[in-house]
Amino acid sequence: MLDTNLKHIDSADAWQQFISENENTMICCGRMGPMCIPVYAAMEDLEGEYEHVKFADMEFDHPEAHVIRNAPEARGFMGLPFTMYYKNGKVVKATSSIQSEEQIREILDAEFAK
Repeated sequence: MLDTNLKHIDSADAWQQFISENENTMICCGRMGPMCIPVYAAMEDLEGEYEHVKFADMEFDHPEAHVIRNAPEARGFMGLPFTMYYKNGKVVKATSSIQSEEQIREILDAEFAK
């Protein structure tokens, strides 16, 4: 399990339930590495500000993470983490590698405007 204060998703069923029950979601699929930790930290900081978005993490090396690792939107991704943004269960944005809080905020504002 990842050492974050985010909701942890540990199975494909839990992933499906999370993205289908919440209109706006951001899931960061990674490890506790130098490219991933800043993304988790930014998500934790933004969670209180973006109450209309649900944030979660998923462990990249867990077999069930195939739902993100093998997603068509992640094809060609090289660096961790893989971050997926879903609206009503559909991918609206996907990024890989480190993202700053400002970059994440721009995506949240563009895809999940109130």
